[in-house]
Amino acid sequence: MAKDRPDPDLDRELADLPSELRWREWMRRIEAVLFASAAPVPREDLARVVGQGASVDLLIGDLAAELEGRAFEIAQVAGGWMFRTRPAYAPAIRAAADVGDQRVDLSAFDLAVLAAIAYHQPITRDGLRDIFGKEISRELIGRLHARELIGTGPRSPRRGAPYTFVTTEQFLVAFGLETLADLPDREQLADAGVASTGSQAASLPHFP
Repeated sequence: MAKDRPDPDLDRELADLPSELRWREWMRRIEAVLFASAAPVPREDLARVVGQGASVDLLIGDLAAELEGRAFEIAQVAGGWMFRTRPAYAPAIRAAADVGDQRVDLSAFDLAVLAAIAYHQPITRDGLRDIFGKEISRELIGRLHARELIGTGPRSPRRGAPYTFVTTEQFLVAFGLETLADLPDREQLADAGVASTGSQAASLPHFP
């Protein structure tokens, strides 16, 4: 949602307001932007609605503190921030909206393949076959694509230049990760007894 330059009609500095009211107005602006966005909002976009030198991190910290005890929270995911319902209230949302039967659940093997892509990306279907010792069906890849958890990466330099697969921003959002660097360390997983790629999937959070 980035723009080349801020709206000239927006008074970012709010110099006419007392410092306390100015800070709260900046908080409300960040709240409004996050509320209006369905995707994580990066720091540079939030900085466009507050005064020069105002700390986006401190403003978000104060806003998050105000949300303590509420049913939703500010999550830092995929290189930005977004509002999301606290996990404890997911069953209530599904019950009220009657969406439980509409979810596309992933099997344990689907999650294992997703974990392999996350740790080895960009990776081809042949690369996944080498990991699992069997062909990975296009149907399975299609399910992960349909959930927007994976996308197409660069073509492999191997013969035939097959497509590779990579994880997406939606993958980070779904698992509450800010970046891929937040994935569990594979050596730590091995020490914990989950060294196989199939077991690594169990270390990822469950989908709501």
